[in-house]
Amino acid sequence: MKQALLTVLLFLSAPLFAQNTCNELFISEYVEGWSNNKALEIYNPTNNPINLSGYFVSRYSNGATTATVANSIQLSGTVPAKGVYVAVLQKLDPNGTGQEAPVWDSLQARADGFYCPDYNASNAFYWNGNDAILLAKGTLPSTATSVINATNVAGFAIVDVFGKIGENPANETGTASGNDGAWSSQFPYSTGLGVLITKDHSMIRKTSVLKGQVGNPSFFDPLLEWDSIPPVVVRLDANGDTLYGTSGNPILDGNWTSLGSHNCDCNSIGVKETVSISPSIYPNPSNGLVYIKTQNQVRKAQVISALGQQMKEFNLSPSQGVLELDLSALQGVYFIRLTLTDGQQALHKVIIR
Repeated sequence: MKQALLTVLLFLSAPLFAQNTCNELFISEYVEGWSNNKALEIYNPTNNPINLSGYFVSRYSNGATTATVANSIQLSGTVPAKGVYVAVLQKLDPNGTGQEAPVWDSLQARADGFYCPDYNASNAFYWNGNDAILLAKGTLPSTATSVINATNVAGFAIVDVFGKIGENPANETGTASGNDGAWSSQFPYSTGLGVLITKDHSMIRKTSVLKGQVGNPSFFDPLLEWDSIPPVVVRLDANGDTLYGTSGNPILDGNWTSLGSHNCDCNSIGVKETVSISPSIYPNPSNGLVYIKTQNQVRKAQVISALGQQMKEFNLSPSQGVLELDLSALQGVYFIRLTLTDGQQALHKVIIR
């Protein structure tokens, strides 16, 4: 008990002073996809590039109150000004199976860097929906058993926390055991009430968030600062119809279109979540009526809730230049998934007031 208390005090002794907004890195997207599809997107809200060599990621597994160097990994590379860096679990062997199953090609293509190929050397990127993730400044010591705190890590400072350190959220049955739990949509967010959010989902930081969570929160409401999208989408053909595999099941693609850029109020210019597709959506935020200027490119528009549930679907004819969507019955953050005439898909986030 004394050792556990000492560890908590050392952790909390890290700098927890008020952090100015838009002047430090934070996690802008968390990917907890099927199998080994794990990724973090780190956003730089400043006007200057930031070298990642002075930062590291730690995983607090299944409610652990401490993490060690073996649960951590030093980062590398550079995050450009107003840009992002996508870090992905390094499972690249196409012949891998089980615990060595490869990260899907579509997620590999989004990566700026790969981490933790050997679980026994570092398990920092092997999170499930019930693990807290720490992004921090500092240089990791060489001893694998060294505990992550201000005493052992030179230059240690908390930059961001995803989840709540020391809390093991339950699954739908209210059981907090194994790796099947997740933080959910209903208070107290850790008992399995509502919809499980942090497992088999991607979480996108809201545009209004201007800094990271620099201390362990008293509770973790996953939808307070984050929007949620499902990990996969059904592949569609050029007509917008579902494609099926030889087994008769729909073909699924990884839902990674939002990785690689982040829309944040720190960026006065604004970075579009999808820059390669030209249809525009306006006004945003909206009081209920949303217009899509399609330029004869869009065949289908689907309205998806933050929990990944389809709320509405609209089919377009090729001759329609502008589509009016009546979303007045909805309120909150939603995603409009556009399916183009060539089968490509894109997500656009909208706010309905």
